Amino acid sequence: MDFEKKPLIGMVHLKPLPGSYFYDGDLDGIIKAALRDAKTIEKAGFDAVMVENFGDVPFPKYVDKTTVAAFTAVAKAIRDEVSLPLGINVLRNDGIAAYSIAYAVKADFIRVNVLSGVAYTDQGIIEGIAHELAKLRKLLPSKIKVFADVHVKHAVHFGEFEDSLRDTVERGLADAVVVSGKATGKPVDIENLALAKRISPVPVLVGSGTTYDNLQELWKYADGFIVGTWIKRDGKVENEVSLERARKLVELAKNLRS
Repeated sequence: MDFEKKPLIGMVHLKPLPGSYFYDGDLDGIIKAALRDAKTIEKAGFDAVMVENFGDVPFPKYVDKTTVAAFTAVAKAIRDEVSLPLGINVLRNDGIAAYSIAYAVKADFIRVNVLSGVAYTDQGIIEGIAHELAKLRKLLPSKIKVFADVHVKHAVHFGEFEDSLRDTVERGLADAVVVSGKATGKPVDIENLALAKRISPVPVLVGSGTTYDNLQELWKYADGFIVGTWIKRDGKVENEVSLERARKLVELAKNLRS
């Protein structure tokens, strides 16, 4: 992925997968909806797409085999029909499953919510998985990049942001770091984002809260943007991706690049 152009990464939020509480028994419908959103993101001119099991609430810390199988089926369908670089994020913190799926479908990157350190979340205490993921990357070598959150959203953190970032990169071996707001769709902390940009030796991505109204300000501090909520119809995360809203953001990004 070309971080010189500050890529826009569009989110495909999956409906509840088999094995999750709200699964409705229609896997074909899940695949169809995911393909629709991924193709809209591509048509709008985004630079990459990332898939996430957003509907699988309440989330486990690590997913079961049923989820991995279903997620792989969806990701493979997108890989086959969408030409954009593809990312995988398996909630809540299953970087091992994410890498395994990415390896199987030839995806390009994964997102890991807690690569290093500890986060206090609604799933309980989540510990970093850097060691386990590094072993898997050694066992199954690939060009898959690891994008890792620093002080991930929907969590409480007690360490200093700067220390966490350095650990994530230097000891966790992240290829890029993600800085988000407190929750899905919430704006990023500009001070943390600016700090990350200043000290990080790897690209810095905004992981939540990017909108048409704040992209120009965020542009100064970030190397890329993961966008989900704002590009949905009416700006509501539960809706489908809006081609009009997605294109509007792409046009603004083009102007900022020129």
